[in-house]
Order: sequence, then C-alpha cells, then structure tokens
Amino acid sequence: MSEEFLINVSPVETRVALVENGVLQEIRLEMEDNKGLVGNIYKGKVVRILPGMQAAFVDIGMDKAAFIHAREILPFMAAEQGGDESTPGITDLLTDGQTLIVEVVKDMIGSKGARLTTHLSIPSRYLVYMPQSEHIGVSQRIDEEEERVRLRDIVSDYLSENKSAEGGFILRTAADGVSAEDILKDVEFLLKLWAFVELQIKTVPGKSVVYEGLPLLMRTVRDLTEGHISLVRIDSSAAYNKVIDFVRQFVPFMESKIDHYTAERPIFDLYGIEDEIEKALHRKVGLKSGGHIVFDQTEAMTTVDVNTGSYVGHRNLEETIFKTNLEATHAIARQLRLRNLGGIIIVDFIDMLDEEHRRQVLRSFEKMLERDYAKTYISGVSELGLVEMSRKRTSESLEHQLCEPCPVCNNRGTLKTTTTVCYEIFREIRRAAKFYEAKIFLVIASQEVVDRLLDEESTHVADVADYFGRTIKFQVESMYHQEQFDVVLL
Repeated sequence: MSEEFLINVSPVETRVALVENGVLQEIRLEMEDNKGLVGNIYKGKVVRILPGMQAAFVDIGMDKAAFIHAREILPFMAAEQGGDESTPGITDLLTDGQTLIVEVVKDMIGSKGARLTTHLSIPSRYLVYMPQSEHIGVSQRIDEEEERVRLRDIVSDYLSENKSAEGGFILRTAADGVSAEDILKDVEFLLKLWAFVELQIKTVPGKSVVYEGLPLLMRTVRDLTEGHISLVRIDSSAAYNKVIDFVRQFVPFMESKIDHYTAERPIFDLYGIEDEIEKALHRKVGLKSGGHIVFDQTEAMTTVDVNTGSYVGHRNLEETIFKTNLEATHAIARQLRLRNLGGIIIVDFIDMLDEEHRRQVLRSFEKMLERDYAKTYISGVSELGLVEMSRKRTSESLEHQLCEPCPVCNNRGTLKTTTTVCYEIFREIRRAAKFYEAKIFLVIASQEVVDRLLDEESTHVADVADYFGRTIKFQVESMYHQEQFDVVLL
C-alpha cells in the first residue's frame, strides 16, 4: 500500500491530505485563528465543582471553561489502580479556586468546552513521556513479542542506571526496529523538555499555557514512518525549509521523500482532493453499484444508513443486499476517516437473512477499520442489520470545522462559514492569477462574505494582492447565499 501526504500551506491555514493508492483517505485542517488545543498543558483555575456529575469546570484562559471528570484526576486514578475501596469523590480532590495543572485531551466540540486530564504526557518521535507514572508500555501495533521486550528493556535499563530520571514511557509504533541509541536520544530529549515545563509551571501566571504542542505541519512530519510513506509534497517554500530542517534532526531517513511542490497546478487539484472534500460535506455518498449511504450527525451520535438504490442485482434480493452491504463496508470505513467522525456511530446495514452473510459483512467492516489510525470498537451485526461502534474523537468533525448551522433552515442543516468561503476565494484567486494575465479581480459574493473580506481578512487580501501584483475589488450580490461567489477577471 502506497501512502502519500499532500500538504497545502497558506498564511491562514494548513491542510494535510493523506492519499492511499491515489484515493483521499484523511484530511486534517489547522486554521491560524482556531488551532487545536489537544496536547497543550495549562495552569488552570477550578471555577465550579459539580458533585452530582463528579466533575468540575476549569478556567484555562479560553472563551469556554474546560471540563474535567474525577476519574481524570491523579489521586482518583491512583486509588482505582490500587483497588482502594474508598475512591475519593470530586469534592475530596478539588476545591473552588484551586490551581490545577492540566492537559487537553479533547478540543472544544460544539457547545462543549475542552476535556482535561491531570495525567500529563508529552510525545516525541518514538516515545510518550508520562512524568507522574512509572509504567513502561509498548504500542499494541507492535506485534512481535521479542521486539516489545527489546524496546521495554532499553528504557528500563536506562531508568535503572539513571536514578534521577523519573516518570514512565510508552514506546510508540514508530519505535519498531529503531536502534537503542535513537530511543535513548528521545528519552533524554523528553526529560530535558519536562524540566523546562516544570520551570514554566512555577513561573507562568494562572489561566495560561505552560506547554504548547507542535503545529499540524510538524506533528505530521514527526509521526511519519519509513515503511508506508512514499512521498510528502509541500507547496510552500517556507514550510518546506522548516520541514527539511526538522527531518534532518529527527527523521533523517525521510529527507529523500520530502518534495517541494512547485507546479502551477494547485496541489489539492491532484487526485481531485478539493472535490472529495466538497463531497464529504454532503449527507449522501453514492456506491459504484448504484446503492448509496446517508450520514447524519447529531449531538449524541452519528447514524449511517445503507440503501440499495437502483441496484437490483442479477440473481435474487438476498444477493443484492449482501453485495451492497459488502461494498458499503469499504465506503463507510473511508468516510469515517475522511469526515473525522467520532463518538457513538450506528450503522444500519440492509437486513440480511443469511447468518453467513452477516458474518462476512462484519469481518469486511472490521478489516477496513484496521487501517484507521483512530481507535475503534465494533459490536456484532444485530438481527435488524444494525452495528453499534465507537471511534475515538479528539477534535471536531470535518463538517463542524468547515460549516455552521444554517439560519435559513432554522438550524436543521449546515452552511459553510464565512471564513471557509473567504479561504475558498483566496484559493480561486491564486489559481486564476497563475493562469490569466488580468490585472483586476472582481469578487462577487454575499454581504456577509464581503464584510469579512474587508474587515477580519483585509490583511490577507492585501497580502494576496501584493504577492500577485493584482488589484482585488469586491461587489455584494444580494441574491447570493453565503456559500456562493464568483471571481471575475477584468
């Protein structure tokens, strides 16, 4: 299986596309004005304790207070692991106004604030360091027991010889086959980094960040593995230079696979990625057989409905249903990754009478989900063809990142945000500027989009105009809805 990363970097956003054998599988986004918080460590302040929920709200300096459950607080965790019958409650663990060092484990999603833990961890290339733990673990994706023992012994021996070194470690999948020297370099790097974090904890004021994780671009490069990645293409020279410097220091074997994409054609036009992103915002996904799948996101869960559509098969109804369900397992697994859907997911396969058909569909679905980097759990197929599953969620879905509730339909659907539309306009201007000689670009859009372009995005508009040496003008079209725009060459 050949995997390729296409990385699109602009002043306002970074987008990373994972392509397998020419087909888009995942899209990751990071907007400059709305970066994710997962992995960041904060010095927070407890602002409200909820005894009935065994939880508390913590102010970490964001617009919304973050949320922490009692089970994510270290004394509680230690009591559970030790089998203590008198496990402490939230009022035993926290008091109003208390300062608390916390790490974000889930970004703000919808109306919910970020989720926190006091069980701190800092990742590197090969390891995750846990300063409050003594556990040494190995990724479950490393199958060979001999290799698991070797990796565990490398870290254990180091900690035994260096009594001042404290904390626990988890060997990540990328550590598979890596030399002891490189593993220990990571250990020493993390111990030095934690010493810096401890100093920050003592000196920074309350409700502020203590440690900030790597941005999306560097996280992507840090987690590259030698086996599957065939090429990483980056369309920004500045980003490419940063990545090369990072790679030479931390993952030198990847340098030959890092490519600076300089072609005139926009990088996300390769493999039709822009079109795939657009399709991933629609409810309905067509199947090659003529059937289709419908995705519906709610606050509680996501439901996936499989339909035969126009597909009638060649032999009988049971064959038609079975083949449609088999094809759907491939499409659903891909769409879960592409749409970044998480939490509880209910898949409504078409009812199957044959028990063997049910087993084959379930096995196919499980096999497709094995390629997912997110942790998944799947139940069996019920008599009604329902499959209950969960997929680990740490950030907003693609739809929630790019769209907002639609005021026209009283919040029954979604609408692309003005920010998303502005970024689409910038990309269209860049595309047109490379192929046409027109000196003036007239952007025709809705009032809301033009207002944002002239206000919050005015600096970016000026940067684009200066870079291409063109004049950019704007015209409001009252008949256009928020997602609609045109770029006219004058």
